[in-house]
Formats: sequence, structure tokens, C-alpha cells
Amino acid sequence: MALAINLRADHVSAHQIEQLWDQVAEFEDEPSMRSLGYRPHLTFAIYDSPDIEAKTAWGAMQSASSNGVQMPIAFKRIRWFAGPPLVLWAEPEANETLGRWHASISAAIDPAYCRPHYRPGAWVPHCTLGTGIAEPKTKDAIAFAQSFDRRIEVTFDVVDCVLFPPVRVVAQRELPKRVP
Repeated sequence: MALAINLRADHVSAHQIEQLWDQVAEFEDEPSMRSLGYRPHLTFAIYDSPDIEAKTAWGAMQSASSNGVQMPIAFKRIRWFAGPPLVLWAEPEANETLGRWHASISAAIDPAYCRPHYRPGAWVPHCTLGTGIAEPKTKDAIAFAQSFDRRIEVTFDVVDCVLFPPVRVVAQRELPKRVP
């Protein structure tokens, strides 16, 4: 079982990512994101090692986000990881806070325990849209990603720590609203 620490969108604006999930599901044999039973999110770290306990990971997330507030994040591009399988994801616009939180987590827990794609220098902030693009639909999925020509903004309002699969939230905290 793996352990992940995330920034999650429970806010009503998350429906925009969920609509993209449904569009991307057309390229999958089975809808990968809806089947998780979990909200849109950005993952800072995933640990497979039994040496990293949920309490440790949650402490790192709590510390990184201690002064954090609900965060509107804009997306205007869909990108992909080649796989296999091909994975489509929404690319957040540049956001210093995401980088700072990731660096804080990496400073608190030795990145050697983290999956390689989530380590400093390799981590790419992303909101996954589909993880199981069917091989025959790869070209159509890439064409869909390249044709995305709008900007959406989603408010991410919860930090959490989850075990998976299946996704089970073991700790979470709602972020306070931003004061104007």
C-alpha cells in the first residue's frame, strides 16, 4: 500500500476538472479517475516504503502548509506522460506556493523514500485527468490534449494524507479562506 500527501479540491469549482475527467475517460477502457472515489488533487509525494508512516508524512504536509490558505490554481494546458500507459494531466500555471510546499516536504522526509517522479528535480506539478489511455486511442488522446484552448481556475481547499489503493484518507485539514 502506498502513502501520498496531496492538495485537494473539494470546492465547487472542482467540477471543471471532473468534466475533463469525463472527456478523457472516452479514451480509456475504464474511467480511471472517477473510479478512485477521490476528488481532483495535486500530489506532492508518494511513499511506498513502510519506513515512512502516515504520521510522518502528515506532519511534513502540515508543516509545509501551516500558513496556507485556499489556493485558486489556473490550468490552460493539457499535457501527457508517455507511459505506457499514456497519462493525461492538467498543467497548473506557475505557482510559487506549490514549489515551496514541495521543497518543504522534501526537506522534512528524505526524498530517497519517495517515488522517483516526485523527488526534487523530477517532480512536475500536475492534476491527473486519466491514467489508463487505451493504446488504440493514444493519438486521439494527444490530439485532444493539444486542442485544449481554454483556461480554467479551480480552488484547492484541503490538504490531506491518503493510503491507496483503494484511496483512504487518513488525515486532512481544510485550508482557511483567503482574506481579501
